[in-house]
Amino acid sequence: MDLSEEKISRIIEMAWEDRTPFDAIKFQFGLSEKEVIELMRKELKTSSFKMWRKRVSGRSTKHRKLRNDNVDRFTSSY
Repeated sequence: MDLSEEKISRIIEMAWEDRTPFDAIKFQFGLSEKEVIELMRKELKTSSFKMWRKRVSGRSTKHRKLRNDNVDRFTSSY
C-alpha cells in the first residue's frame, strides 16, 4: 500500500464520517474494509482506534449491505 500522506489523511477522514460507506473508500482508493481497518490501526493512537472500531462496528451507514436501499450516494472532492 503506497499512499501519500494526503491520501492517508483523506481515507482516515472518510472512515470517521458516519455516512461514508467502506465501499466509497474502496471505489476511490482501492482499499478493502480490512485494509482500511489495518490503516486505521497503524495511523491512529490505540485509544482512538478502539473508539473508531466501536463506533463503526455494525453501523448501517458504513456497510452498504446494512444501508437503506434509498441511500445510494457518496461524494468526495478528492
